[in-house]
Amino acid sequence: MRERIAAALDPMGVLAPLLHAQAAWWLHPQELLEEMIGFSRDAMALSAHSARRVMGIPSQGPVTPQPDDTRFSDPVWTEQATWDITKEWYLLITHHIQDMLYETPGLSGKERRRAAFWWRKYLNAVAPTNFFWTNPTAQRKCAETQGKSLAEGWQNFYEDLLAGDIRMTNPKDFKVGENLATTPGAVVARNALVEIIRYRPVQAKVRATPLLIVTPWINKFYVLDLVPKKSLIRYLLEQGFDVFLTSWKNPGVEMKDASFDDYIRDGVDFAVRTAQSLTDSPQVNAVGYCIGGTALAIYMAWASRAYAADKQPVASWTLFTTLTDFSKPGDIEVFIDEGSVNYLSDAMLRKGVLDGKEMASAFRLLRSNSLIWHYYVHGYLLGEKPPPFDVLYWNMDTTRMPAVMHSWYLRELYLHNRLIERDGLTVAGQPIDLERIQQPLYAVGAEDDHIAPWRQAFRIANFAHGNKRFVLSSSGHILGIINPVVDPPKRRFLAGEAHRTDTPDKWQSRCEWLAGSWWPDWVKWLDASSGAQRAAPEVLAPKVLAAAPGEYVLEP
Repeated sequence: MRERIAAALDPMGVLAPLLHAQAAWWLHPQELLEEMIGFSRDAMALSAHSARRVMGIPSQGPVTPQPDDTRFSDPVWTEQATWDITKEWYLLITHHIQDMLYETPGLSGKERRRAAFWWRKYLNAVAPTNFFWTNPTAQRKCAETQGKSLAEGWQNFYEDLLAGDIRMTNPKDFKVGENLATTPGAVVARNALVEIIRYRPVQAKVRATPLLIVTPWINKFYVLDLVPKKSLIRYLLEQGFDVFLTSWKNPGVEMKDASFDDYIRDGVDFAVRTAQSLTDSPQVNAVGYCIGGTALAIYMAWASRAYAADKQPVASWTLFTTLTDFSKPGDIEVFIDEGSVNYLSDAMLRKGVLDGKEMASAFRLLRSNSLIWHYYVHGYLLGEKPPPFDVLYWNMDTTRMPAVMHSWYLRELYLHNRLIERDGLTVAGQPIDLERIQQPLYAVGAEDDHIAPWRQAFRIANFAHGNKRFVLSSSGHILGIINPVVDPPKRRFLAGEAHRTDTPDKWQSRCEWLAGSWWPDWVKWLDASSGAQRAAPEVLAPKVLAAAPGEYVLEP
């Protein structure tokens, strides 16, 4: 009851960690005094720098932005004394507050991170770059355009207001099935939860074992099939794979009672059986991305009991940026505690679904400078139209979550972390134990992933049996996976065998960075479980239900 009252008063859990941090510092006066002395020392150094700048004496600023902080990239923030001093004092204060919160004595690590997160959101919001009268770039552009930039900024603001969102790209620039998700194929099976797409082979022969991709139902599948040069689907077809893929229905209130059991039984298992029956193959090679990967991991443990040992439907499995151990789930943990989950679950049950925009807003808040304030400044203060960007269009094309399924997912996985417990969960009638999984595994993490931190993604290697190869790609949750082969290479990766006794750092110490995409490495690994080549199918199914990309992906 106390948690529900607290959640009703503070549903996002903002105030509690901040109050706890403040109380903790007052209860540790010696540590507080040491921090105050350190701040005073830095403030004196900055005061001396400010005085030198005012007098026109060259001086190197004592505080510098973080490497990924582009807010002060305009040379005016360094060249002109007034703006340099403004920037330096803002950075000094924000850096000290953040450091103090991370070092708060007497608090758990999670509580420190939550306090630091919410303070950081406030400090990001009040940055001088976010206001016209403290943003020299905006003022200069206003003068250069004789006020036109501000007028266009107001127009952008009005259009965003009508859209109910700060748009990252213009929705009119893209249309699914016309300039996105254009790889030819067909919907070959459908139920109330999912469509199964089979893509038309582009080679005369394909590998005997089909490749099934279990996509996430948070956002839509076509992140794997954007424009042709970025399409992982198209690349796999060019390598001679027979590719199947899940396209999940965007649920409405009528699906409020859909459960995680349904997603395993009527989603993943339905997709596996469809691929088997249409290819006459006893097994598939299965791939899971993000929450689709978590579902695939659960399915693998489920199938180990649901099917006989000699009838296992999956030959090998691959995970893309997937969590199975949720003990350190990255920045999203700031939204996860008993009170917040109870509050969100009650709200979802009342509405039947979690609206996609609510989830998108939460994820954008995790990277507020780059995903919110960047577009606020460029759109409203500078009057710029967002450029066409396919990944950002996909990011804005949100999906809803069924209340029962998503509440279970948050509670059992994120809050209680029961997936790593032996038989800690029962899904679709079977106890789930990751240690029963015997098939070879290829797992990919992304170096800058804040949704599925790579060290946590690595943890599946400590549970599943069988041979395991782990890959660490540069970039983040999306671009670490949408990583096409280009010349010269844009990214790099580590790859190597992973053992159950390995830590992420121990594994990393055995590997060397390689330039380029990990896609060819994965194809080479898949060859071992893909069987001999056979003639490509002339028809994709006895009955085609719709042309790719299907109907479910087009539902708003």
